[in-house]
Amino acid sequence: MTATASTGNGAQAAVHAKNQRKLVGRVLSNKMHKTVVVQVERRVKHPAFGKIITRSSKYHAHVASGAFQGGDLVEIAEGRPISKTKSWTVTRLVEKSKAV
Repeated sequence: MTATASTGNGAQAAVHAKNQRKLVGRVLSNKMHKTVVVQVERRVKHPAFGKIITRSSKYHAHVASGAFQGGDLVEIAEGRPISKTKSWTVTRLVEKSKAV
């Protein structure tokens, strides 16, 4: 019975990771220890006027190493709460910021 329970938990964990919410956004700040602030923009249609407008949200994301700089395009994935404001983790670097 314990073997089936552990296999069931493993399969359940794999499904959970597969259904994880993922977003892509720009790093605004990397001044905190093991944390970056990521701004995610989305385009929505205005309900009354029909004009396309840009909405943005900021997320605190966990980074094990300080490998990301401001302006980098990164992918973040939702996970368990790590702190009061942080429940996202940076999964990969999509595009490095261009040096000016």
